[in-house]
Amino acid sequence: MTRPRQAAPLTPIQAQLMACRDPAYRAFHCKLIPTVDPETVLGVRTPQIRALAKGLAGTPAGEEFLQTLPHRYYEENNLHGALIAQSKSYPWVVEQLDRFLPYVDNWATCDLISPRIFRKHLPELEGEIPRWLADPHLYTARFGMGMLLSFYLDEAFRPAHLDWVAGVRLEEYYGKMMAAWYFATALAKQYAAALPYLQEHRLDPWTHNKAIQKALESARVSPEHKAFLRTLRLPRSAR
Repeated sequence: MTRPRQAAPLTPIQAQLMACRDPAYRAFHCKLIPTVDPETVLGVRTPQIRALAKGLAGTPAGEEFLQTLPHRYYEENNLHGALIAQSKSYPWVVEQLDRFLPYVDNWATCDLISPRIFRKHLPELEGEIPRWLADPHLYTARFGMGMLLSFYLDEAFRPAHLDWVAGVRLEEYYGKMMAAWYFATALAKQYAAALPYLQEHRLDPWTHNKAIQKALESARVSPEHKAFLRTLRLPRSAR
C-alpha cells in the first residue's frame, strides 16, 4: 500500500506567515491574482509582510531566506520582495533583483517591489531599466516599466522613456496593462510629450484605448485634456 506523501515541515518563517493568516482576506485576494495557484496563498496582508521584513532585515535568518529560491508560498515571494526593497545598498538591491525577478509569477508581487534607495541612484538605475524591459520574462519587463512609472515621470523624466515603454511588445495582459498605466500616468504628468503616442497610434490598439480609459478615470488629468482624449479612442473593430 502506497502511503500519501507528507508535506514538507514548515520553516520558521513559513510558520510566522501561517500565524498571520486571514481566511476572509485570502478568499478576497485570490480573486485579484488569478495566475497564482490558490493552494500557495495563505492570506497575509501587506502591512504584516512589511513588518516581518523589517524584523528579518540584516539577520542571519533573513539572509538565509533570501538565498532560498524558489519559495513555496505566494507570501514568501512578497516577503522576499519586501526584504530587497528595504535595503540601503543600491548595488546589493540590483544584484538581488536579478536573482529574484525570474521567480516572480504575478503582478502583485512584482508591483510590491519599489526600493526607496532607487531615488538616490536615478542615473545608475536608468542604465539598468532597458535590460529589464528587454527581458522575455513577463514580470521582469513589467518591473522595468514600473520603475519608469515610479521614478521617471517627474524631474528625472526624459522623452526617450516613452519610446522605451512603447517598444515593449508583450502579448500578455499583465504586460500590456502596465504599459497602459504608464502612459495614463504620463498623460497626467507629461501630457505634451505623451500625447503624440496616441495621436500617431504608436501603441497597440488595446494599450492605446486602455491608457485613455485610465487617464479619463484619473483626477490628475484636466477636463480639457480628457475631452480631447475621448476623441482619440479607437473603435472596437481596431482593437
